[in-house]
Amino acid sequence: MTYQLDDMLLRVQKPGRYAGGELNSVVKDPAKVAVRFAFCFPDLYEVGMSHLGMKILYSQFNSVEDVWCERVFAPDLDMEAEMKANGVRLFGLESRDPIDTFDFIGFTLQYEMSYPALLHMLDLAGLPLRAAVRDERFPLVVAGGPCACNPEPLADFIDIFFLGEGEEVDLEVIDLYRQMKADGTYNKAEFLKAAAQIEGVYVPSLYDVTYNENGTVAAVTPQDGAPARVKKRIIHDLDTVFYPDAFVVPYIDIVHDRAVSEIFRGCIRGCRFCQAGFIYRPVREKSPETIDRQSHALCESTGYEEFSLASLSTSDYTKLEELLERLLQWTEKEQTNISLPSLRVDGFSEELANKLNVLRRSGLTFAPEAGTQRLRDVINKNLTEEEILTTAGKAFSGGWTSVKLYFMNGLPCERDEDIVGIADLAQKVVETYFATPNRTHGKNGVNVSVSVSCFVPKPHTPFQWEPQDTMEELERKQRLLVESVHSKKISLSWHEAQVSFLEAVLARGDRRLGAALEEGFRRGFNLDSWSEHFSLEGWLSVFSDCGLDPAFYANRRREYDEVLPWDHLDYGVTKSFLQKENELAKAAATTPNCREKCAGCGAACWKEGVCVDGR
Repeated sequence: MTYQLDDMLLRVQKPGRYAGGELNSVVKDPAKVAVRFAFCFPDLYEVGMSHLGMKILYSQFNSVEDVWCERVFAPDLDMEAEMKANGVRLFGLESRDPIDTFDFIGFTLQYEMSYPALLHMLDLAGLPLRAAVRDERFPLVVAGGPCACNPEPLADFIDIFFLGEGEEVDLEVIDLYRQMKADGTYNKAEFLKAAAQIEGVYVPSLYDVTYNENGTVAAVTPQDGAPARVKKRIIHDLDTVFYPDAFVVPYIDIVHDRAVSEIFRGCIRGCRFCQAGFIYRPVREKSPETIDRQSHALCESTGYEEFSLASLSTSDYTKLEELLERLLQWTEKEQTNISLPSLRVDGFSEELANKLNVLRRSGLTFAPEAGTQRLRDVINKNLTEEEILTTAGKAFSGGWTSVKLYFMNGLPCERDEDIVGIADLAQKVVETYFATPNRTHGKNGVNVSVSVSCFVPKPHTPFQWEPQDTMEELERKQRLLVESVHSKKISLSWHEAQVSFLEAVLARGDRRLGAALEEGFRRGFNLDSWSEHFSLEGWLSVFSDCGLDPAFYANRRREYDEVLPWDHLDYGVTKSFLQKENELAKAAATTPNCREKCAGCGAACWKEGVCVDGR
């Protein structure tokens, strides 16, 4: 296949996506491995190669002597056409072997809009789409990632979902598979029953779902000894858990082309719209010593001259200034840049500004999320306008002239004055620049970039019961915002409401959506996270032909006593706590962050991190 593939690569737009052979990629002798794992990212190479979770698990799996993990990405349409025309099945980048000969095909689920690409990848691999049709002749298809917190739309296609953090549970399932193969006792049905007993493993085929006449879920009933509730897995000690000392270095530009150092997991804040802030609880930190050592090792092994400190809220790391002191001891000398994404406005101190001033300067990004104080209180942002403007002043006096602000529209309890408030707040940031006496006078003065996404209600959040605004209403609010911006110093961008609508359908969907996903695949829908491939009209036709109403999933308010499709999946945060937070949102009442006061969310069940020691 190698010569045939090489010829194909000459005819596609970006052959570097499919060539393999990059620095630090892992090649093993197939005769000396017991388990082969295809790690699939259901999006293009440039996106998948930027994902930290894939980097971690790729390296960890390959650190096991008899396990070989290879990377697989969704081919773009030109490459998919070449593969079909030449009879080439989806292959691993390292060996170029077709992945239907592997033991596991694993997907990371980062974004609901990648589901159609997942089905295309299964088909390109030569596998039947539905798990019930695949017997022992086929690889096991597994999946994890944040979207696994409601895996039901994909339940018909996946054998196993991993809930929570994968470093331990993934290898436990691989060990069980290896043992049953070695003992000669492996058959798929018995393996799935045994795997379902491992904490963090959800086997959808072992659960029967029934529905009420009104279309809501009546019950989810476990079969064959499967647990009634499946609890997610967490890593208890981030200082000792596996972390790569080398990343695969791509030949082509990718979305985030730099080294990444994870500094902690979880979030203390409890923003009521934010799924990650709830499903990744509790907060657990790495020590500055560990982060410093891992960061330096990565830069040395990859040659990257920039690395980012990754977390949900970098400025909430309790030892950030101590960490930066350590990092600056070698980054200045070696001319390596440190990127600090996910900064909070109220965590941007003078000391932090001074330390950042040593680094190569780029724009700063903050997320007020809402334009008025009332709506920020509704979403529990715990951030005042004074803090936003004070932080902008610190940034401008520290030499920055570019600030990006993230907002949402369509939030629960939102009014038109909240939309106008986005423009007003951005204008006040511009005025703060001109009012800062020791500001840097850049060539074009100040630039305030305003990025507005559409609110999508997500499972396991206080807003999981809330309706999404209709597309017409979201688009009306976008027009109102455009009309409210009057300064050329403010640049405005927004997410398309049509894409957000389908995202909302899939985010809170049930198993009946599997038929629509399969029909969408049959009609050629693929790479829907890319606007040039997305067709809302096409998807609406699919839903209609499948007898499904997408508004039932996206635009309907749920009752508190409704059985939600994901209620049998336990992410630690209790449903009663989420309900209480939903009520507080309606009253525009805030909840203190986890370090100020425990709100009793339920994450203390793991007896770890901030839930125990307050850090």
